[in-house]
Amino acid sequence: MKKILIVEDVAFNLDLLVQLLEDDYALVTAGDGQSGIEKAVCERPDLILMDMSLPVMDGWTATQKLKADSSLQHIPVIGLSAHAMDGDYEKAIQAGCDDYLMKPIDEDLLLDKLEAILN
Repeated sequence: MKKILIVEDVAFNLDLLVQLLEDDYALVTAGDGQSGIEKAVCERPDLILMDMSLPVMDGWTATQKLKADSSLQHIPVIGLSAHAMDGDYEKAIQAGCDDYLMKPIDEDLLLDKLEAILN
């Protein structure tokens, strides 16, 4: 079973993602960017769903650090954000995200992206 690390600080959003994914994927969670990096090092997930607005270390910085680490840079990262700002997609790609989705998450689109990346 493929493992997904969900880095999300809002309990409601985390619960939705867990309910959507728990039957098909092994899930690991973290509540901030720093913890997300630590979990990625320990758990070696197959993919990371990274909220971009996080406490302690934001998702932009955490993604840059993950992609700068030669032992982690191969892990695909999908950035998630509720802030619909012009240029956010490009900013996410520049930070190292492999893809980017706006919240609220389109469940079908997320599942399609996960299947395309993981299979």
